[in-house]
Parts: sequence; C-alpha cells; structure tokens
Amino acid sequence: MTEHDDGPVALVRAALVAAGVGDTVRTFPAGVPTASAAAEALGCDLAAITNSLIFDLGGEPLLILASGAARVDTRLVAEKLGTGRIRRASPDFVLQHTGQAVGGVAPVGHPEKVRTLLDTSLREHQRLWAGAGDHHSMFSITYKQLQKMTEALELKVR
Repeated sequence: MTEHDDGPVALVRAALVAAGVGDTVRTFPAGVPTASAAAEALGCDLAAITNSLIFDLGGEPLLILASGAARVDTRLVAEKLGTGRIRRASPDFVLQHTGQAVGGVAPVGHPEKVRTLLDTSLREHQRLWAGAGDHHSMFSITYKQLQKMTEALELKVR
C-alpha cells in the first residue's frame, strides 16, 4: 500500500470510477505542485492543465476550474455571477472545504459538493489534466466529462 492508496487521492479515484470516467490517475514521484510542473511531467500544453482554484465567496467555497495558462479575473467572474467580491481562499479554508492541500486540489473528491465554475477556454483541448488530491497525482479527463462530473457552470473566467 502506498500513500496514494487512501486519503484524498483514493476519494478522487472513487469519484472518477463512480462517474464512469475510470481510474486515469497518474502519480509522479518528483511531484507536480504547479501547472507548469504538471505540463512538463505530462508533456502536454500548459493550457490543457486544469487548475482547481478555491475562492472565498462570502464564507462559502467557490471552485473555479481554469486553464493553467490563464489567470482568473475575479472581478469579471463576480460581475457575471452577480455576486460580491471573490477572494483567494487561505490554505486552511481550502483544506477545510476540499480535504485537499493547495497545490494538489482536485475538481472532485471533496467532503461536500462545492459550487463549481468551468473555464470555457478548456474546451479547446481534447484531453485535460487535473490535480488528483495531492502534490504528486494528476488525472486525465475530457471537458465534457469534467463538466458533467462536477455539474459546473461553464463560464469565461478571463
């Protein structure tokens, strides 16, 4: 048994299998804590890396699944959602709401459902890669599968 056989990665694997995607998790001993590191390890375009970014929206978590090549425009997103200010969440807030540490947050496998937005620019890629619950794991998925699995609102985030 390895450290990836239980905990957050196991929850992500279970969510992938339950959604019919299958276990597409890959583990990298050197770690993939950033989109750049993940793209390099996977040999893919940085824009195909799906960052799972947790924001604080009035004390509630907001998960934005954004391209690794983009920076989220929180003012634009707040305007489109008709909400108040969207703030970057603290590491403790992220861990509390996802069960996963910053740098390894996955789009799925959280203790409770998190309101999720999906960056429409990710549609451009046949295969996406997202964090799988820790700093060493990633999983592959299509845009359509990711949208269905997370029940994300598709939105331009930059």
